This record gives sequence, structure tokens and C-alpha cells, in this order.
Amino acid sequence: MVSSDQRRRQLAREKFERQQQRREEARRRTRRLTIVIASVVAVAAIVGVGSYLALDDDGKKDKSDAAASSSASPSASEKSVPEPAMKIDKKSKYTMSLKTSQGDIAFTMDAAKTPHTTNSFKSLADKGFFDGTKCHRLTTQGIFVLQCGDPKGDGTGGPGYTIPDENLTALGKAGKDGTVTYPAGTVAMANTGQPHSGGSQFFLVYKDSKLPPTYTPFGTMDDASLKAVKDVGAEGVAGGAPDGAPKKAVDISKAAVDKS
Repeated sequence: MVSSDQRRRQLAREKFERQQQRREEARRRTRRLTIVIASVVAVAAIVGVGSYLALDDDGKKDKSDAAASSSASPSASEKSVPEPAMKIDKKSKYTMSLKTSQGDIAFTMDAAKTPHTTNSFKSLADKGFFDGTKCHRLTTQGIFVLQCGDPKGDGTGGPGYTIPDENLTALGKAGKDGTVTYPAGTVAMANTGQPHSGGSQFFLVYKDSKLPPTYTPFGTMDDASLKAVKDVGAEGVAGGAPDGAPKKAVDISKAAVDKS
């Protein structure tokens, strides 16, 4: 016959086992949720690698891909606009200076390595193309970049033409994961994910980021500029998401490109 003490111990043991089972189930649910979140972030980052910079051929955002919201190329109807005639000195270096609401941001471009990109940016800056625009996208997980150069401010704008990819081997050979490291301080072209589809959108890398070597690295920020972009990154995205408009708005009042 089971005594009352034994019965109490048995009930206590069963209660403890039920609690442990519930806790283990909760831990499994949490692990599953964490994996899902990590997968989403990874896709947004590495597809964001194919995101960071692009428009579809219709000039519309691909709503199924968070990365596509970081568009960068012109619509099909705009592609008849010619690339600017080459006017820069291909043997020189140029500095692009941005006066922004978060301080001055400047980066050096080497025309010998990226002549088309450098020439295009000088041509656009000379026309005031970037004046009054904003940096519309910040990514704070997976990759760490601030994207700018869209006259529409929504990731779908461009100059009406595309330029060829350049300097794609500068960061070394891709690893087994298909990526290379874009070091903090790098400035690279956004694109649609297709070759030679860059326009005016570019991204500023504020922390080492792994991306496929398909985005033209054409500039290097100075220390003060990198700090300014890091400060924007530290404030995060509006609404707390890992990707979207920066909480600390970056408005560009004036852009200029001069020979260094």
C-alpha cells in the first residue's frame, strides 16, 4: 500500500517531470524561432547581397525580396540614355565630398581602376544630381551598409543609364560561400543583381561585410567619414528592424567631385 508521503513524492515527481517537459518544449520552440529569424536575416543579407543595389527591369521593387528594396538600376525605358562621355583623367584620383545632415562624408576614387564609375559620379555630381537626396537604406545585420544615391529616395531611382562593372577582383577570390569581405570604409556600387547594371546608387560599408564580388568597389572613406557612417549605423533602423530607412536621417545637401 502506498503511503501518503510516497503519494506526495510521486505527485511532486510527476509535476516536476511535466514542468521539465514544458520547459524543454519551450526551448525547442525558441530554438526553432531563432533558426527561422537567423535564416531570414541571412537571406536578407546574402540575398541582400543581391539586394543591395537594385531594381527589377520595370523599375519596381521586388516585394518578395527585402534586398530588392535597395535597388539601383534604371527602368527598361530609361536605358536608351547614354553613359556620360569620358572626361576625367584616367591616371588620377578623385574625391567625392558629400555635405550631409550627419556631417561631411568623403571618399577617394581611383580612376585608373574604375574609370567608368569615377567619370559617371563626377558627371552626375557636376549636374547636381545627388543634391537634395537622402541615404534611404541602412542594414545592421548580416551586412553593415548605408545605401545612398537614389534621387527618388525609395530604392527605385537611377540616372537613366547603366555603367559597366569594374575592379571586381580587387577584394580577392571568393571563398567557398561565394563571398569576399568588403572592408569597413569601402564604397561600392549597388546593382540589380545582373552584370553591368549599376546606375547612381552606392553603399558605404561601415563594418566588414561579406558579399559576392559582384559590386564594384570604387571608393575608400577617410577615418572621419567612416566614423560618421558608423554613428548612423549605431542608431539603427527606424522602427527597430535590421534593414530599412536609417533612424538617423542622412540628407545630402551638396555633392561634389574634384581631382585629388
